Amino acid sequence: MATKNYRIEKDSLGDVKVPKKALWGAQTQRAVNNFPISGIKMDFPFTKSFVNSLGLIKMLPQERT
Repeated sequence: MATKNYRIEKDSLGDVKVPKKALWGAQTQRAVNNFPISGIKMDFPFTKSFVNSLGLIKMLPQERT
């Protein structure tokens, strides 16, 4: 029996295949599938600098309020 490289996630639109190593669910996978505009591949594991950058982006608006 072959090992599946994906898992099935469910949301209000139905089932979607998500890579086993992915840290996201069905809705994010739909966005990845439907909007491949950047050309950047989401390789695993994410680099520390990428994760830190996302944290800064999310933190800055909070500091301005």
